[in-house]
Amino acid sequence: MSQLNSHLDNIPSTPGKFKLEKSQPYIHRLRFHTSLSKLTLWSSFFLVFILFYYVLSSPSPSLPSRRSLNDSWGGPSWEKRVTRSAQRRSSHELTVLVTGAAGFVGTHVSIALKRRGDGVLGLDNFNHYYEPRLKRDRQKLLERNGVFVVEGDINDSSLLKKLFDVVAFSHIMHLAAQAGVRYAMQNPGSYVHSNIAGFVNILEVCKSVNPQPAIVWASSSSVYGLNSKVPFSEKDRTDQPASLYAATKKAGEEIAHTYNHIYGLSITGLRFFTVYGPWGRPDMAYFFFTKDILKGKPITIFEAPDRGSVARDFTYIDDVVKGCVAALDTAKKSTGSGGKKKGPAQLRIFNLGNTSPVPVSELVNILEKLLKVKAKRKVLPMPRNGDVKFTHANISLAHKELKYKPGTDLETGLKKFVRWYLSYYPGSGKKSSW
Repeated sequence: MSQLNSHLDNIPSTPGKFKLEKSQPYIHRLRFHTSLSKLTLWSSFFLVFILFYYVLSSPSPSLPSRRSLNDSWGGPSWEKRVTRSAQRRSSHELTVLVTGAAGFVGTHVSIALKRRGDGVLGLDNFNHYYEPRLKRDRQKLLERNGVFVVEGDINDSSLLKKLFDVVAFSHIMHLAAQAGVRYAMQNPGSYVHSNIAGFVNILEVCKSVNPQPAIVWASSSSVYGLNSKVPFSEKDRTDQPASLYAATKKAGEEIAHTYNHIYGLSITGLRFFTVYGPWGRPDMAYFFFTKDILKGKPITIFEAPDRGSVARDFTYIDDVVKGCVAALDTAKKSTGSGGKKKGPAQLRIFNLGNTSPVPVSELVNILEKLLKVKAKRKVLPMPRNGDVKFTHANISLAHKELKYKPGTDLETGLKKFVRWYLSYYPGSGKKSSW
């Protein structure tokens, strides 16, 4: 990973009813709690049902068409590139299909796997959620490291089946998703299309191939929603999503349970906590704060309704990559064959965070120091747009099972990000205003 660090730095029926009976207070409470449990269970089922209905009944705007993506794959030359990219250094290594490979986390994970000898094939639809140039430059970086990225959509069953015809993948690293909390208010259909329909399509194909691959996929810390217990533990309730994005990721976790239970797919979910670093996403605060500070534009810092600090468990990309790779390495084989379950299969969920929340205001302080530019701050109440006041990961389970141990503090990670940013956007620097 040290080589990777150096290289990249530079470049979630009717509920039961009960009657109030004064003579039976104990039975009363029992029935009440039973009713609540049923309500929570059926609420989850109802959520998934509604989201599926939305998939079937709504178009998905701003997404690339299947036909245009199909035009970019197939043929002997294409198959040769796919095979070469997925070739392992030895029979002991993994053969991994990474979806969302041209994304932030996908790029870093793909390179880490390839460099240690795994066979890696990428898949990405290169949508325009944020600047396409950044994704294309990540693609070039991947190509220089021997990773071919197939341009296609995870909802394209024909493409997925073709990839499995060409390569017998041992693992799937499913990172493709519609990201962002606030954007869901503008384009809700894209979240259902990618995060639910797309995930189901991946699972449908995986359940039918032989042998079935083990699947590791990106859930999100957003599933904790309005949970006020900290730090967030994998055993905590996740039935109060604060955004559509969170709801689709929670639905994904329930869907994963279903496919594991029925078809014997080995599935591991990873709840990422505010990942940052070089080659990051422009829609993330640390990224656009850097951009606006350098341009002398005001930045908006939100405060909680009680005027408290909004804090995030910022997690550096290299630490997250180690967690992803460890999840792949410890994933047990799926137990199904030809769409039929042969025995119990592994089902896991882990938090991947830094377990050290930092107020957003302190993030800005660090950026000011590194950029040597004073930020023009505008403090406003936090709007009701899906954001939550804080995130804080309990990583004890990941530490125990994956040996996950994040080692990058925020200032160190931001220093590496700023170095990359100034290199990638030459001329973006500004004379010190201190």
